[in-house]
Amino acid sequence: MTDIGIVSYGGSIPRLRIKAEELADVWGKDGTRIAKGLGIAEKSVPSIDQDTATISVEAARNALKRCHINPQDIGSIYIGSESHPYAVKPTGTIVGEAIGATPDLMVADYEFACKAGTAGVQNCFSNVKAGLIKYGLAIGADTAQAAPGDALEFSAAAGGAAFIIGNEKVIAAINHTYSYATDTPDFWRRAEQKYPRHGGRFTGEPAYFKHVTNASKNLMEKAKTTPKDYDYAVFHQPNAKFPLKEAKILGFTKEQIKPGLKVSYIGNTYSGASLVGLAGVLDIAKPGDRILMTSYGSGAGSDSFDITVTDEISKYERDKAPLIDDMINDKEYISYGVYAKYTDLLYWE
Repeated sequence: MTDIGIVSYGGSIPRLRIKAEELADVWGKDGTRIAKGLGIAEKSVPSIDQDTATISVEAARNALKRCHINPQDIGSIYIGSESHPYAVKPTGTIVGEAIGATPDLMVADYEFACKAGTAGVQNCFSNVKAGLIKYGLAIGADTAQAAPGDALEFSAAAGGAAFIIGNEKVIAAINHTYSYATDTPDFWRRAEQKYPRHGGRFTGEPAYFKHVTNASKNLMEKAKTTPKDYDYAVFHQPNAKFPLKEAKILGFTKEQIKPGLKVSYIGNTYSGASLVGLAGVLDIAKPGDRILMTSYGSGAGSDSFDITVTDEISKYERDKAPLIDDMINDKEYISYGVYAKYTDLLYWE
């Protein structure tokens, strides 16, 4: 059977950063405690002219720079985000136009909190497998919102990653995928509300850990694997503590998850979080490496993937676009005042 999987990928992380200590200085003792507990030193911030659409376009263009794919061979574009710039108008059509895709295109914007991007990967995979398209483009990207002073303000960040899925020159084959979902109200935002709300006591259990654990375990049962069979594991990273605890629950080591754990340096990029982590792993992966990736989206659900890096990655032109760590290290710090201006915290009705 022909491999179906990742043909190319690219990331996009804004240059601007705000340090956790800057946020903590504004909110006093509670802020200092929150920042320390999350394990996030700083987070990425969108500039005044950056949003989910521009981040998605840049990530898609970076993916195209690394391969020799005609954008008009892309048959579907799925963009997962909880911060689409328009309530009624797709982000996907903006991306399609910007990269030069044909109008003969399946496009959809997805929302499922932080797992909307991986849902797009699954749909592209299914479309290619069914023979409906040659290539699919799946993107997870966000400019996450948080109310001033809320615990989320210390983690809600900006960034994303794009993946082109196909069955030619596959650099990372998707062997198996598995999803697990329940109605768990740990995080939500009603229509017309500016900021999301969260049920703090639900955040770990029965939300994140229940879904990530079950999706990962069931995937490994389906793939007939154990944690020892993987070189890397990437879990959704709302903070630095949860992925480390999840690794311990499942039997993975810190060494397996450290290469994909980017949250301490850029914060939680929501729909982009697990995909940015996967892109970071692919930046260093070698032929034969095996990766387990499990996303998580509040509300609640997880998508898990069993991935094998192929020999094709030895010929893959990674250097044609910035690596994830390159973008993490290319940064400029801003004050809380500038942050408030750029993230529209000064908005009122």
